[in-house]
Amino acid sequence: MTTTKPNTGFWIIAVLALLWNLMGVFQYLSTTLWADAIKEALPPEQVALMDALPSWYSYVFAVAVFAGVIGSLLLLIRKKLAVPVLGISLLAVLVQMGYWLFATDVMEVVGMSSVVMPLVVIIIAIFLYFYSKGAAQKGWLR
Repeated sequence: MTTTKPNTGFWIIAVLALLWNLMGVFQYLSTTLWADAIKEALPPEQVALMDALPSWYSYVFAVAVFAGVIGSLLLLIRKKLAVPVLGISLLAVLVQMGYWLFATDVMEVVGMSSVVMPLVVIIIAIFLYFYSKGAAQKGWLR
């Protein structure tokens, strides 16, 4: 398949995807490097939620955000490898957010507002995966 030049929207989405995923890396690093400072600012119930997370949760979080950054960079350099890498990010997001929403008491502790950000993250991860697949099918990726 020959590659074709992507439209302007592709470049806007790829740059926004990278910025979004870099914010995810910042969030990951914040919760790992500055966990104590974050916990000092939270109510005890929320600290208990964070402390009760299994050790694998942090690894899945890392896979989600770092695969997202790599996948976004691959989009920017127009590589088909972006599709499976963003797929890995999506899978990790689904595991991470699914656990957070359904295996913890976050909705009882924080309320229904605790659902908003995880849903936004899931929706964006789904979008980026399927957008990368579409970009590959249109010949924008090599």
